Amino acid sequence: MRPIRALRAAPPDVRSTRPVRPRRPRRRPAALFLAAAGALLSLALPASPVAAEPVSPAAAASGSPVPVAGTLTPYDIDAVYTAGVSSGGYMATQLHVAYSGTISGSAAFASGPYDCAQGLLATALNACMDTLQDLRLAQLEQATRDRAAQGLVDPVANLADDPVYVFSGTQDTTVRQPVATALADYYTHFGARVRYNRTTAAGHAWITPLGPNSCGVTQTPFLNDCGFDAEAEMLGHLMGPLAGPAAKPAGTLIRFDQNAYAPGGSAAALSMGDDGFAYVPASCAGGAKCRLVVALHGCKQGYAYQGFGTRFIEGSHLDEYADTNDMIVLYPQAAPTLTLDNPNGCWNWWGYLGDSAYARHGGKQIEAVMGMIGALRGGTSTPPTGGTSVTLSSVATQDGYVKAAADGSGAAVGTLRDLYGLALGRGTDGKVNKTLLSFDTSRIPAGKEITRAYLKVDRSSGAGDPWASPAGNRLLVDVRSGCFGGCAVEPADWAAPATVAGGAEFGPFFSGRAVSSDLSPAALAALNRSGTTQMRLGFSAAPPSIAYLFVNQSAPVTLTVEYR
Repeated sequence: MRPIRALRAAPPDVRSTRPVRPRRPRRRPAALFLAAAGALLSLALPASPVAAEPVSPAAAASGSPVPVAGTLTPYDIDAVYTAGVSSGGYMATQLHVAYSGTISGSAAFASGPYDCAQGLLATALNACMDTLQDLRLAQLEQATRDRAAQGLVDPVANLADDPVYVFSGTQDTTVRQPVATALADYYTHFGARVRYNRTTAAGHAWITPLGPNSCGVTQTPFLNDCGFDAEAEMLGHLMGPLAGPAAKPAGTLIRFDQNAYAPGGSAAALSMGDDGFAYVPASCAGGAKCRLVVALHGCKQGYAYQGFGTRFIEGSHLDEYADTNDMIVLYPQAAPTLTLDNPNGCWNWWGYLGDSAYARHGGKQIEAVMGMIGALRGGTSTPPTGGTSVTLSSVATQDGYVKAAADGSGAAVGTLRDLYGLALGRGTDGKVNKTLLSFDTSRIPAGKEITRAYLKVDRSSGAGDPWASPAGNRLLVDVRSGCFGGCAVEPADWAAPATVAGGAEFGPFFSGRAVSSDLSPAALAALNRSGTTQMRLGFSAAPPSIAYLFVNQSAPVTLTVEYR
């Protein structure tokens, strides 16, 4: 007789099998996880990859749009949100915390606080799904602050007043409700506006009126109908008042190549699928100002998982709201590995495949998704192409700004950095400000060829538009191999010669995070592989009137260097 328990469909949880409490026969102890996963892998996965159907029979019957091959192109997007279930919920939170300067809010069904697993599978199983271990929320919150101080995630101040939606079903035994409560508490402690639905008798699933499952079950396709419109509740909290959903989606579902956004060029190497999807309503395609929701499926719900196809997209009930609320929906896709690393196609929230940066800047899946967001927003950053990268935080003790008259006379070191950040442009005192940054570029591995580098800065405040004063003004990056003078900021840095002048540029930005253009080949060659490289940011022309911005008040600027 076949063992029913082994063959029963498992939930879209965050790993292959559940850990278990001692002496409970329904669960396997965590120590047997890999062995159990191996056994299930031989039963569950085909000997060779099976291509999913382009669209499910349910989609064809309902009139849902059939995916069409295409690419991600820019739209007029004024806000970005993330939403996910289970492992996708964890990834939605990771994206929000890591890039809170870009992402305005988040929603999570059936998941826990940011970086709960801390890179440990046992912690993921026993503290972040079950409650066999204390997940130590205060330590997770402090670790977030520490990362922000190091420039590894965006400033935590960005989370204040962000809308966050949390859902946990009372019948969910995959991710226990105290774990989701810790997520709600985490965000609350950072000042976010949290709405927490914790009273619905739901199993472990994405909750949707289009779900084929009854509310309390935990089974494929993990789309449960609980008698209310969870998407109206979620999107209403994230975005404010909504128009009702369309009867059926009428926009375009674009299937695009995720390899173009994967660091190193291989989505499979990150446990992501070749195909991702983006739903674009006609209004957004026609030039309307739109919002973007990044929707992240759970384990066993990805397009490439055993023919699951587009069922999550069809059942999520997001496209119907997209049509009536000027909203694009991006559906990135994780994919199963043929090894025991990630056989269920979960998103990386515990550090599989050796990605220790999985929850912060530089995390491979995070950077792939951010590249997709950038492509849809028309940002200056292009998808990573290097095989490996290192992200360097500027040296806070050597960063600063220098102000002088437009002709460079009367130069002095600025004194408002701690209050406002690093200054650029013409201030209220009539002085023209330039920012100096130091990076320890000896951390770039020896013997590697640098293929790309770029800066990221966060706007703190400002007044006027220095890019338009005068018209066509440019914010340029000068690169110095070594230091402009002494490595500490000094008045002479304002006009000191650079190794490469104008080695990169920042386009206009008026809030959040900005990414520079790639450093020019000459600027890449100027990076000092044995010590410090300094960079000076300044406008190409002195603004004739007050027009300035402050950047990076509470966190270092970062320099990302890709190499092979």
